[in-house]
Amino acid sequence: MHDAVNPALIAILRGIEPETVLNHVEALLDAGFTAIEIPTNSPRWQDSVASVVNAFPGRGVFGAGTVLTVGQVDELASLGGQMVVTPNVNPAVIRRSREHGMNVYAGCATASEAFVALENGAQALKIFPAACFGPAYICALKAVLPASVPVLAVGGVTPENLHDWLKAGCAGAGLGSDLYRAGQSVEETRARAQAFITAWHQQR
Repeated sequence: MHDAVNPALIAILRGIEPETVLNHVEALLDAGFTAIEIPTNSPRWQDSVASVVNAFPGRGVFGAGTVLTVGQVDELASLGGQMVVTPNVNPAVIRRSREHGMNVYAGCATASEAFVALENGAQALKIFPAACFGPAYICALKAVLPASVPVLAVGGVTPENLHDWLKAGCAGAGLGSDLYRAGQSVEETRARAQAFITAWHQQR
């Protein structure tokens, strides 16, 4: 069972630090992003998530990525996180996230993994690393998935090729190093964010 979500574009801020996260997130929100993911392998990710949740109530869906354990799910929930993004299919992580009422974007690659994720409550699927499979693979995979399940491409999505993934049937994408790299300026984040949002609107 799953409840439909509308993920659009998820900004992945891998490596972001608590001291700079608010300025970057504000730039992303101003550009039009509504979903922000802070991976758990970022410095003091808990502080970053808490800061963003408290600073921008009602402006977006905020959560963590690279969520690997039930303990991390509980920690994220205690911080007010609303979104869990995983790199793999871990039924316990998915189920606990749903118990907390959070949206779950489960990382998977095959049809078998996709259906295990859905059976345990994931609302959306994250195909990773998407660039290694290509849009044609996602198009084929979607042929056997429930039509209502959003599929996101993550890994290798750029403003220039975003249309290829959407044409293949993706409901959105997770954007990592082509949107944000640790240490880049807020101005760079703003420019890259605008490029993605422009590409997104051109395809809608």
